[in-house]
Amino acid sequence: MALKDLEVFERNETGIQTALSILKQRFGEQFADSHALREQHSHTMTYIPKQLPDGVVFARSTEEVRDIVMVCAEHGVPIIPFGTGTSLEGGVNAPAGGISVDLTQMDQIISVNSEDLDAVVQPGVTREALNEYLRDTGLFFPIDPGANASLGGMAATRASGTNAVRYGTMRENVINLTVVMPDGSIVKTANRARKSSSGYDLTKLMVGSEGTLGIITELTVRLFGIPEAISAGVCSFPTVEDACNATILAMQTGIPMARIELLDAEMVRVINKYANLSYPETPLLMLEFHGSPDGVKEQSELFGEIVKDCGGGDFEWVTKTEDRNKLWKARHEAYWAIKSNFTVKVGIATDVCVPISRLADCVRETEEDIRNAGLYGPIVGHVGDGNFHSTLMVDPDDVEEVARAEAVIERMVMRALAMDGTCTGEHGVGQGKRKFARIEHGVGSDVMLAIKKAIDPNNIMNPGKLIGPA
Repeated sequence: MALKDLEVFERNETGIQTALSILKQRFGEQFADSHALREQHSHTMTYIPKQLPDGVVFARSTEEVRDIVMVCAEHGVPIIPFGTGTSLEGGVNAPAGGISVDLTQMDQIISVNSEDLDAVVQPGVTREALNEYLRDTGLFFPIDPGANASLGGMAATRASGTNAVRYGTMRENVINLTVVMPDGSIVKTANRARKSSSGYDLTKLMVGSEGTLGIITELTVRLFGIPEAISAGVCSFPTVEDACNATILAMQTGIPMARIELLDAEMVRVINKYANLSYPETPLLMLEFHGSPDGVKEQSELFGEIVKDCGGGDFEWVTKTEDRNKLWKARHEAYWAIKSNFTVKVGIATDVCVPISRLADCVRETEEDIRNAGLYGPIVGHVGDGNFHSTLMVDPDDVEEVARAEAVIERMVMRALAMDGTCTGEHGVGQGKRKFARIEHGVGSDVMLAIKKAIDPNNIMNPGKLIGPA
């Protein structure tokens, strides 16, 4: 995606300069406008060109976020919320300039309510920090997108990850939010009750809104008891279809899998080399079961029988923490394993999600498409919910190669949509998939746009993201 391909927004130069002056005076050392820091705050984990904000303010409280928003609202200046910068679709870019509101210093765990199985946190708390804090309570927060993302950012992008097949996504695990709206008003979307029939569901409206409706400054998330026993395992299959069939059969049988990940043959080769492993270089499933010692043993044995029925090899499973951690560390480092094979090329990470009955077809056709395009792009997927990813490696200066990769991504998305899937299972829309989101939602996009205009009539909240123009 060349810079010329991104939607062009007119800059409000007078408003931006006025807001910068006011915010610099108001926030002192919490304000910065150096080029290096602004570049960091336009950071994307993919090839989408950087579009820098004009200034960065490090907020420390809901009230400070409100003050920033009110200054920007008064002068018509764009606001871009920033968590840890792990956006894969240009979600933190500033196409019309403006102010990046960095929430990393809002990193307090306000309360843990063990009896209610929830925690109240500020948006800059990361998932690893929360689980470290919970370590001695017998509780944990299960959403694991791979990166050590902030919980505010995870809510804003409706993040998911390897545990989603059992524990759901951020949509199911956020109970309520405190949000600073585009006019500076502070809205609490719900209370801590686990369910409510009162009014519109503002919490779920904000979860996945990617900063286009407001800035999340506090959230209550669900917690779960740490399982008494955990087993993890791997098994190889002759084909992707065989692996997917085993997954479908296991789910139909009612085996309560916590994680189930698919790696295609090329991804296995890369991980073997990077992590010094020796898995057969054929499609591979990685799984994890949670429960009682007898329960996870039974689940593992049942799945082993399914593996045999579907033509798989031996199902090897382990229960020791260090062995499980080694297995999942290799999975989480998949991107870096791919990247280690290249010095110049960068990765275009993309994802789609389809009904699991269509997953094998979608993965197989995508593998063929990547190969026929002369590109390199191993595939890994959260097969329990039909979501898979590919990281296409390209030289960003090779216009023709980038064009081939973009064409593959477009076909991949259209293939998923034709299978009644979605253009993104967990990466979010950002800038990179706006045109596909409009194709996917049709008239629904106009409804989203109407909501956006009603809440943010001046389009100052993260403009150019999520909702494409008609």
